Amino acid sequence: MLDDGLKTQLKAYLQNLRQPIELVASLGDGASSRDMLALLEDVAGTSDKVSLSLTGGDARKPSFAITRAAGDADVRFAGLPLGHEFTSLVLALLHVGGHPPKFDAEALDRVRALDGDYHFETYFSQSCQNCPDVVQALNTMSALNPRITHVAIDGALFQEEVEARQIMAVPTILLNGQPFGQGRMDLEQILAKLDTGAEARMAEKIKTKDAFDVLVIGGGPAGAAAAIYAARKGIRTGVAAERFGGQVLDTMAIENFISVPHTEGPKLVSGLEQHVKDYDVDIMNLQKAVGLVPAKTPGGLIEIKLENGASLKSRSVILSTGARWRNVNVPGETEYKNKGVAYCPHCDGPLFKGKRVAVIGGGNSGVEAAIDLAGIVAHVTLIEFDSQLRADAVLQRKLASLPNVRIVTSAMTTEIHGDGVKVNGLTYKDRNSDSVHRVDLEGVFVQIGLVPNTEWLKDSGVALSNRGEIEVDYRGETSIPGVFGAGDATTTPYKQIIIAMGEGSKAALSAFDYMMRLEPAQPAEQVAA
Repeated sequence: MLDDGLKTQLKAYLQNLRQPIELVASLGDGASSRDMLALLEDVAGTSDKVSLSLTGGDARKPSFAITRAAGDADVRFAGLPLGHEFTSLVLALLHVGGHPPKFDAEALDRVRALDGDYHFETYFSQSCQNCPDVVQALNTMSALNPRITHVAIDGALFQEEVEARQIMAVPTILLNGQPFGQGRMDLEQILAKLDTGAEARMAEKIKTKDAFDVLVIGGGPAGAAAAIYAARKGIRTGVAAERFGGQVLDTMAIENFISVPHTEGPKLVSGLEQHVKDYDVDIMNLQKAVGLVPAKTPGGLIEIKLENGASLKSRSVILSTGARWRNVNVPGETEYKNKGVAYCPHCDGPLFKGKRVAVIGGGNSGVEAAIDLAGIVAHVTLIEFDSQLRADAVLQRKLASLPNVRIVTSAMTTEIHGDGVKVNGLTYKDRNSDSVHRVDLEGVFVQIGLVPNTEWLKDSGVALSNRGEIEVDYRGETSIPGVFGAGDATTTPYKQIIIAMGEGSKAALSAFDYMMRLEPAQPAEQVAA
């Protein structure tokens, strides 16, 4: 199952095991069970601290548990943890085996202190780049707290279970059999949902913070670059981010980041976060900005209001809140989100194997999504509002060569239909004839571009374009002195990671220059009595 290279790497990793662990397999007669047995035999063969038992009685077959002799850990995989989840397997082996997790010590203490019985189930797909964060966080919690268990379930392998439970997006998390969350969640986000007093404690902690020299709002590539450049100037720097990494966390393949031929979004974000942490930067994650109050006097403090009721103050602010997927805004879209309406073909595509889907959008993202899905689903209908596709010619040629794809142009999506539980169709209007057509299908993938995360700035005095983008000049300055902008939330053209990083760096340098040119405060000895 594992090649020699992976076996060598795994053997090196498992030298860090501090106590024996056992792999307890529940196998059937099918090919997937044979593959799992081969995988587990390879794993057990790499360390004398790993043993294999075939006596598991789990109803899900194939599956296996990772346990230790004390019986105080229960981490399970139903399906093969390969693809993006192979790292999850390695970390689960290490953490159950006593190797300390690389999470914030305070967060780990909160996991150990959780009082209650928590049985988590996570549905994943091997192609999902958002799933490993969830699986690894819950596995870690299960390894640390004996009252927490977790099973990661490959939705593509357990199709009947997925359909019975109406799982139509990954990752989907159930807690004690009830819906808990969907989409990427890290350890801090999961703890925030379980520990209901955490938000109030964080708000009180934030209220005690001194003013910053530079406060970055947003933790994507632009925000990370801004924080690094500001911190390197030796000034007090903070980052308040709703989700560190931003939209890049949801990006599958990155092949235009100069000097790096290929990487993936989560891997790039991990590097960004570590680079920021190499400097003295106060990172405040899971903090959503809801208001900006300009300084009352030139050079005064700018206030950023947070959703939890706390506020942060700073001599300068860099706005790098990024963008999110644009909605079609038709009846049925909101009602059936994650019930057939999806935005990530890489993550959710495997759940629609053998089914009919539509892709809305004929740009590069839409055409790439249609090409990817065509290899999984029974049929793809691509719907484009314009009279022609806008994707690169090479992508259009590839799409046109696929036998199970239908392209519809000059089409306006008017409604997404469902049966109250899941999607069962889509209606569009032919813009040339005004005739209305219905397409029967099981999934709709929306790929129509981005919208900036700037609604919270509308009453702040920061000038916005008619598309809601923050208006910035060549220095990254906004309409408010001391407030700068960078990245996909601004009017800077070409929404690219490498451009966002450059703009973030420029904004930080501009903020430093702004503070240098402020009139210095009058020395204390010259103040009149």
